[in-house]
Formats: sequence, structure tokens, C-alpha cells
Amino acid sequence: MTTVRRSAVKPLEIRRVHRLVARAAALPDVRAEVEANHDNNRWWPMTITDPRVRMLAAGWSTRVSYRMVGTYAKVIRAADALGFDALVAATEVELAELVRPLGLARTRIDYLRSLAELLRGWSKEGVDPLSASADNDELIGDFTQRVHGASYKVAQCAILTARGYHCGIIPVDSGMVSKLAPALGIDLPPGAVAHERMRHVLEAAVHARARDFRALAAEHDHQVTIPEGAEPTWWVHLTLIYFKRLYLNGPSPKLCAHRPLCVRAVGCAHRGRAAHTRGRG
Repeated sequence: MTTVRRSAVKPLEIRRVHRLVARAAALPDVRAEVEANHDNNRWWPMTITDPRVRMLAAGWSTRVSYRMVGTYAKVIRAADALGFDALVAATEVELAELVRPLGLARTRIDYLRSLAELLRGWSKEGVDPLSASADNDELIGDFTQRVHGASYKVAQCAILTARGYHCGIIPVDSGMVSKLAPALGIDLPPGAVAHERMRHVLEAAVHARARDFRALAAEHDHQVTIPEGAEPTWWVHLTLIYFKRLYLNGPSPKLCAHRPLCVRAVGCAHRGRAAHTRGRG
């Protein structure tokens, strides 16, 4: 994998992203999840101060279900208590015991080892992933090349958590590619690169209408802290990913089958008419 060049985002795509976020943000269950995870995320908590451990947590969160978030959090707290340098110096047996509750011990240990190697390489090369001048696309592309098991979505999450929630990255998981993109009428290329293209579309939409997205958070009374001057990329990410989880993974019976043409998407008149038609049949 390499750095994916950004291509133009269509005005229609930007409008559709804004419309769906507006509708999703109004849903009480989505708002509750966003508020619970915005200022201090349960998966990637900012109570972990070492950015190296935050990058580790992003990689170790893969293949962990929502039902296991408590178990995952306990493992990450234990890793943070040990410290990154102690983790790197630990034996295979010690690391295997640490990650045992999460499974896939070999994969998680290899991720740690190659992450440490990448960070040593970046240090020698003068690359500071926390620098304000660092390019997110280049960091993500390099991360995918050099860290074992790091897909684009893992690299996106790792760089996001290292740099902070409000660094401008909107991470994209598999469900956002397979379910959210079709709901928005966004065409994506095949393969892993779809995660980067989807990220670019979402980030471009927020950049183009940052004030409008901020206004949505206020309009729907989301109790979150978006720093002054920051584009609300983190808020948009959480709003979309929890809408995807709650309404697209099922999908919810509230979801309109006429997406993306129906701008309401949830709770629209189409659902009532469809149910009435089915009843007559």
C-alpha cells in the first residue's frame, strides 16, 4: 500500500454527506453514543498520554467486537501501565499472556514489534508524527507499508489517536465502505484503497462546510467539546459510524429503502407507504 492521491470530490457528494449527518445527528440513540465517546473515546481514550501506546491501542482494537470493549479496555490499561518501552522489551510469553483475552496473539505481537521498528525509523528519518506540519496522508501511507497487519483503516486510526481526535482525520472502517458509501450514493474503487477514498470524501465534505457541521452539533444539542478553530471531523466520524452501527448493520426497519434519493433516510413517509403496500398484498 502507498499514499493514495486525493481526487476531486463532487458537490453532490458533499451535499449528501451533510444531509445524512444532519438526519443522523437528530436521532437520540446516535446522539447518546456520540456524547459517550466524543470527549474521551472508550476505544482510544486520551487518558493514555503516550502517543505510542495510543497507536498500539488502535491496532489492537481490530477484530474486537463492541461486546468486548470492556475486556479490550482492561488490556489497554494494563499495556499503558507497563509502558511502551517495557512492552517492546517483554518476552513473547509475557506479551501473549497480556493479549490472550483479545485473541490473535501472534498478530498483535507482530503489530507491536513492527510499530516499534517504524517509530525507530521515523526518529532516524526526522519524521515527527505529532508535528503540525506532518502530512496525514503520507503518515497513513507509510504506516500501512511498514507496520505488520496495518491496513489503511488501522493506519488511519493509529495516526488519528497519536495526533489527537481533532487532527482532521476521519477513519473509515469496513462497514462505512460497504454500507455507508452506498447509502450516500458514493462510488468507491475496489480493494483496500476504498477506505482512503471514502476518508477523502468525508474529510472534504467537512472542510467545505465546517461551519454547517458545527451548527448541526449545536442544533441537536450534542453535549460535546469541539475545540475552537478545529474542523468537526471527529464529531462527524462518530455521528456516521454510530448511525452505521445502529441503522445500517441491521438494517433498522426505520431505514428508508430509497436512499440516497430520499434525503431523510430515517423515519420518512416512504417507510409508511411501503408497510401499507405490504399489508395490502
